[in-house]
Amino acid sequence: MKLGSLKEGGRDGTLVVVSRDLSRAVRATGIAPTLQRALEDWSNVAPRLNALAQSLESGDADGVFDLDQNAMAAPLPRAYEFVDGSAYLPHVERVRRARGAEVPESFYTDPLMYQATSAGFYGPRDPVRVVSEDHGIDLEAEIVVVTDDVPMAVTPEQAAGHIQLVGLVNDVSLRNLIPGELAKGFGFLQSKPRSALSPVFVTPDELGDAWQGNKLHLPLVTHINGEWFGAPEAGVDMQFDFAQLVAHAARTRPLSAGTLVGSGTIANQDTSKGASCFAERRTVEALETGKPVTPFMAFGDQVRIEMLDRDGRSIFGAIEQRIERQAAP
Repeated sequence: MKLGSLKEGGRDGTLVVVSRDLSRAVRATGIAPTLQRALEDWSNVAPRLNALAQSLESGDADGVFDLDQNAMAAPLPRAYEFVDGSAYLPHVERVRRARGAEVPESFYTDPLMYQATSAGFYGPRDPVRVVSEDHGIDLEAEIVVVTDDVPMAVTPEQAAGHIQLVGLVNDVSLRNLIPGELAKGFGFLQSKPRSALSPVFVTPDELGDAWQGNKLHLPLVTHINGEWFGAPEAGVDMQFDFAQLVAHAARTRPLSAGTLVGSGTIANQDTSKGASCFAERRTVEALETGKPVTPFMAFGDQVRIEMLDRDGRSIFGAIEQRIERQAAP
């Protein structure tokens, strides 16, 4: 099934069940008012939501309406936790090389992960607001999974059973602020503003055979200003699968229902697949020509991130955003 949230009912939105073709929806407030509430009682709520989804597909559901994706908030407008990994070795190698850093040996056996911003997510059509172009505005096209309550110290095999939803995220980065922050030895803060989520999240069974080995085996397609930017294969070159990432995050603490765990920027060794962020494209250019050519994003630029199934149908809907200047308060 596919789930989303409307921009109504307060900060956490209103939960809706969405049709497979993303054209229709029905409010699920009689089952759970928000997606967060649904995840907190997932074992009881999910079967009822699934029954509503089946009614929606068969035409038997009451209160069905045409879905306007401009009216959608992020499926989880805010979450208790968002931890973002960096599971694609090509991306780690290239981006770290660009700032003169080595890939730590531990990466090959232990995931890289940081605590990301979760107090608010942009909706799929909301603009990305940044104070200055000098910050080096970048996108990062990623996959994200959402868990129910995860006990501390779960194994990857156990963690797989706690992955309840899958979606897309644009993990916005301010590249020119990153080196100074990392030099302090204490991680990201100002360089990682709010991210944007896809219009809907889906249950893993909705993905069919594209969901195998706790990975999503489809290209993630990015366009910038209407031009193709990249479509790397998400199931290729992923050093750690999502079950391993969830288990890593839960090693010393439980994860609350509604925790998002990100894959990191999708990247392949095969550079003909394009890129999922400007930092990587610029690194490839520097390796090929001696210097980066493509600038980071500017105000007015448009981002589109989407994943299609093997029949060419949008799975999660598209993240479509414009980069805009944030006015002074």
